[in-house]
Amino acid sequence: MSDAQEIAHRFLDTKLQVHPDVVRYILEHDEPGLIDRIINAVPDGTVVVSAKHIPGVHPTRDGVRFDIDPEVEVVSGSAGTSGPVNGTMDYLHYFRDRFGRLGGMIRARAGAMPIEGLTKNTRYRQEECTVIGMVVDVKTTKNGHRIAEIEDTAASIGVLFRKDRPVFHDAEKIIPDEVIGVKGKLSSDGKLFFAELLYRPDIRIDHAPYKSETPGKAVFISDVHVGSDTFLEGSWNKFADWLSDTDYQYLLIAGDLVDGIGIYPGQEQELTIKNIYEQYDVFATMMRDLPSRMKIIVAPGNHDVVRGAEPQPVLPEQFTRKFPENCVLVENPAFVRLQGVGVLMYHGRSIDDMIGLIPGASYDNSGLMMEEMLQRRHLAPAYGRRTPIAAGKSDRLIIDTLPEILHTGHVHIKGITNYRGVLGLNAGTWQSQTKFQKQMNVNPTPALAITVDLQTLVPETFSFA
Repeated sequence: MSDAQEIAHRFLDTKLQVHPDVVRYILEHDEPGLIDRIINAVPDGTVVVSAKHIPGVHPTRDGVRFDIDPEVEVVSGSAGTSGPVNGTMDYLHYFRDRFGRLGGMIRARAGAMPIEGLTKNTRYRQEECTVIGMVVDVKTTKNGHRIAEIEDTAASIGVLFRKDRPVFHDAEKIIPDEVIGVKGKLSSDGKLFFAELLYRPDIRIDHAPYKSETPGKAVFISDVHVGSDTFLEGSWNKFADWLSDTDYQYLLIAGDLVDGIGIYPGQEQELTIKNIYEQYDVFATMMRDLPSRMKIIVAPGNHDVVRGAEPQPVLPEQFTRKFPENCVLVENPAFVRLQGVGVLMYHGRSIDDMIGLIPGASYDNSGLMMEEMLQRRHLAPAYGRRTPIAAGKSDRLIIDTLPEILHTGHVHIKGITNYRGVLGLNAGTWQSQTKFQKQMNVNPTPALAITVDLQTLVPETFSFA
């Protein structure tokens, strides 16, 4: 099949532009005459050919929603879900689970063979095929190409992504420990695999979000940081008054409820509340002042009084006794449904790692980082870096069931994206610029709340600065 540039030119020859998702679909399916069938099916007046113009591709949802509670259902991340790490064998189970589940997502649309079978059988030399593996290492060669070592459960192989091939654009974003599929050819000596196409677990091109059948509205915030001398109390009070005058039913807070104690050197000099219990008592008072008709879903972050390793357990009872009854405590991450609409709450510490590994990534574009998570179907793909992960027998950070909304925080900068039907939200913070952020030239977007109508999934941003 032609490469991406040739496909784009085929459409341009008929005065049509083509969306990258359609190009990837054509490359992955490699069907004779597919381009002509798509072009012939495009209605008159179309400028950009998108997924909806592909014959036979219709929006589908990932199952029927059954609500235990008509308002809030905690699908995963309820209290007690996160267990301890019992020993080194858990790490073996953890990575096998990650490889098996993410590799299965790729295998569902790209038939693959074991790496060992490819390298030990000379019949596959110079023959096009696909392999799936977890990235052990990735680097740029002195000639500017990318080379990744990938492994499955039995063997490993080096994969070369040439800088003069269209696949190189995807290869630039390969990070350690993600699971990828690669289509290409084995070298004549059987020691290197030449890549032509890269697969990630990703979201199906025909994915369609579920929308509530009944009216409902939710508010999304994170990073309140009660106790910090930069906490914006005045803005919070405006927000609380606004909630009292609206009809929103849900408030979701994605971590860092308080500033914590001893999180970084010299923090005590930047605290107005130096007792951790008092910080949570003040936060509890703030929650009790909000409308009691609202369901408030609360998850921890890296500043909260739980273990730093993810998944993080719910806040301990001794710190939440004064929380109102309408608060629902969940872990980080947690998957909840609001009237059937799935929300994946994740504080977002792994964004630090991804920004350091992906070219062009920055804190100013947290929306892009959420897209990278969704493409890899994992909240923290790179293991053993700034994001500590408690390896259990299963990988709780895999994005298995697709949410309608991915709700993150941590970076203190607003980001909104919509990737293949999944709405990504990061509302920023309730803390003005800290001394550390000033040194790092990070400019937060404080005192914002993002709202979503659950019947339309349309987001709207409100400022309380």
